[in-house]
Amino acid sequence: MHGRRNPFVASEGVLPMFLMFVLTVLLARYSEPWFALLPAILLVLMFLLFRDPTRDVPSVALGLVSPVDGEVVLVESTDKCVVQGEAYRVRIRINSLGTYTARSPMEGQVMNLHSSTEGVGPDCPANALWVRNDEGDSIVLQFHGYRLGLAPRSFIKIGERVGQGHRCAYLRLAQFADVYLPIAGKVLVEPGQRITAGSDPVSYTHLTLPTKIV
Repeated sequence: MHGRRNPFVASEGVLPMFLMFVLTVLLARYSEPWFALLPAILLVLMFLLFRDPTRDVPSVALGLVSPVDGEVVLVESTDKCVVQGEAYRVRIRINSLGTYTARSPMEGQVMNLHSSTEGVGPDCPANALWVRNDEGDSIVLQFHGYRLGLAPRSFIKIGERVGQGHRCAYLRLAQFADVYLPIAGKVLVEPGQRITAGSDPVSYTHLTLPTKIV
C-alpha cells in the first residue's frame, strides 16, 4: 500500500525553515535581539504553512474521507469531470492556515494523474487525481486556484494502490479542492461545514448504511 510516510513537516518546507532558523539565530546572537523578532515570526508562520501532522483515519466501510482541511462551499450533482456517468461534486475551500497535504478519500488504485491542460474528463482543468476501489467505484480529485501558480507535487504514481487517508500530493498553496463522488452514494457534508483531511467522512459510496469497524 502506497502513501507518503509522515515527516511532520512537508519536505518543501525543510530548507526555507532551516534558513529562516539560521537567520533568526544569527540576528539574535550578533545584533540587537529585537532584530530577530521578524524572522522568528516568519519561522512560526512557515511552520504553520508546512506542518504535516498525523491524522487518525476512521474505519468506516464504504466511507470516503475529506482530502483536505477546509470549508465546504458547494455540494451539487454534475455530469462534468467524471470518469463514468453522473457524480456529486463537493467543493472545499482549503484553509489558508491549515495543512496543504492532500489525502486520498478512499483506498484504491491510482488510475490516472493529470498536471497538464487535458484533465480527466469533459471541461475538467489540470491537476487531477482519479482513484478506483475494488468495488469499481471511482472518485476524482481536482485542485485549482494556486496562489503562486505552482502545480501540486504528487507522492504517488499511476497504477499504484493508495490507502484511505494516505498522503497523495502537496498542494503548494492551492485554494480549492473539488471531490467528485459516486452518484449512488450519500453526501454527508453541507456548505459551511468545516472538515479535516483524512479524518472527517464526506460521503458513502453506496446508499446502503455502512458498518463501522472497531
